Amino acid sequence: MRPTSLPAPSPPSLPDVVEIAATAWSSAERPALRGHLDEGCAVALRSAWSASDSAAMADAVLSARERWTSDFGGEQFSLGSAFYTHLETGRAAEYFARCAASDALVESVLPGAQSATRALFAQLVGARVRARRGFGGPGVHVFPAGSKVARRGGVPHWDVEGLAPEHLSRQRDALSLVVMLQPPSKGGALRLWDACWDGRDEPSSSALRSPRRDVLSGSGDAVLLSSYRLHQIRPFTGRIDRISITAHGVEVDPGVWELWF
Repeated sequence: MRPTSLPAPSPPSLPDVVEIAATAWSSAERPALRGHLDEGCAVALRSAWSASDSAAMADAVLSARERWTSDFGGEQFSLGSAFYTHLETGRAAEYFARCAASDALVESVLPGAQSATRALFAQLVGARVRARRGFGGPGVHVFPAGSKVARRGGVPHWDVEGLAPEHLSRQRDALSLVVMLQPPSKGGALRLWDACWDGRDEPSSSALRSPRRDVLSGSGDAVLLSSYRLHQIRPFTGRIDRISITAHGVEVDPGVWELWF
């Protein structure tokens, strides 16, 4: 007789993305959604901002193309200075020197967008949120149609570059918020892995083989995830750029968060 082969044990499953409609959330007592990260790998607040407002903001960003910052040789662009792109390209000093100008630029193109992003973050975490001193406020990422990211997807990464050594050593709660202004024609999901930052700059092969979830965002949808969770922008097709507002936050004291881009 042949020995009976036992099925291989199933890998642990990654919790689903917790999806909540903004209309249902706003009609309740507006409880903070941060707690849902204990049960899901991310929280997707659908229609956090209206599709029409988001489309108008995307149009304003596109109209200000000459004011974008080119990053990684034109693989992606930003409106406002993003810390991680400057750090990874040896321009950190330039980032800190231009923070005030960066905020003024974002405000001139998207009046009120930074304060609206901070307000949304505060509602999501149920805490007080303030700008991080010396850093730029929320800004915009543009991933052009047909670019390297569109063809191959973004680099799998964690959002820990802006965290101070004290934040990392104490494992301070840190969250990333992405609000979609203009989704691409097809694809461009945010992929989340069952892998968190372990002190290494690059994810291991086992981390990239861990269970994963993809979350697609429509115009005005907001996604909140742990900055320590491995994630990536998936490839996308079509002629429409992928445009989103991003903010990173860390809890510096109980009930007090600081935000930057």
